[in-house]
Amino acid sequence: MARDLIGRYVWIVDTLTRYERLSRSDLNRLWMRSDISGGEPLPERTFYHYRRAIEENFNIDINCDSSGRYYIEQDNSRQSRAFTNWMLDSYAVSSAIKESHAPMERVEIEDVPSAREFLPITLEAIRNCNKISFTYAGFNRSRAERDIVFRPYFLKRYKQRWYMIGLKEKGDSIRTYALDRVREMKLVSEVFEMPANLQLDDLFGNIVGVTSSQAQVRIVRLRTTSTQAKYFRALPLHPSQQEEIHDEYSIFTYRLKLNYELTHEILGLGDAVKVLDPPELRAMVVTQLKDTLAQYDSGESEGSGPFEQRPIVTAD
Repeated sequence: MARDLIGRYVWIVDTLTRYERLSRSDLNRLWMRSDISGGEPLPERTFYHYRRAIEENFNIDINCDSSGRYYIEQDNSRQSRAFTNWMLDSYAVSSAIKESHAPMERVEIEDVPSAREFLPITLEAIRNCNKISFTYAGFNRSRAERDIVFRPYFLKRYKQRWYMIGLKEKGDSIRTYALDRVREMKLVSEVFEMPANLQLDDLFGNIVGVTSSQAQVRIVRLRTTSTQAKYFRALPLHPSQQEEIHDEYSIFTYRLKLNYELTHEILGLGDAVKVLDPPELRAMVVTQLKDTLAQYDSGESEGSGPFEQRPIVTAD
């Protein structure tokens, strides 16, 4: 039921975004023509509840002008734009595949960890400031951690995984948990007070990925090939990205804290990217490259001995 409701919310947002302004009768006419209506009209009272839910869950305001037409009040913040675009894109892709009736053997979908079981509960907890209790099977633990009492402050999506960020009451620390590693979750009746003026950017504004850091913000400079520069322009590594264009290369500048994900994003680009600054980041990348080469220069042939897997430090 929760997933059906989210689909209806997204339909309303998508429709008002495409048509910009619609009267109730026009919106109802489009609703009746859609698959999501089930052939039933959208009552005034139901539309009112949907408007409130969209505002509370997605921070999207649907207003009515003096002529009785409804429209979406645009929020130009980076997070709001990104969230709205993701929500509309997800709905558009889902609708296109469903309505095309294309043979599924000719459409390949990437299999990614799913968080749909616990996403509605987490959204409800964030909306109402309810504590949650859950079991977590982290990758860096041999046993699942049970009965974690948590105050969910934010949700963040990174590399197609959902993460919740908030306060873990045991230890009184800000932690990040991947929803696809949660095994059980329930709402706790006890509520919490959201810290005044705390924003997601306060924790992750200068971060690539989900591994938070107490380090100072550094100026990061990357030299890229002309081809890689095109990819960075299409999909920036970070919102602070600035580009200096040269004849055969580009230099991209960022304001970032140095962390695990940043290093591995750079390593994944191979010789298309070179770290110019800061020296600490250069050293981190060089160390990882040397350690990787050492795996192949040890003189062992394939299958000749055990492979010692290095521990990976990830968000909890």
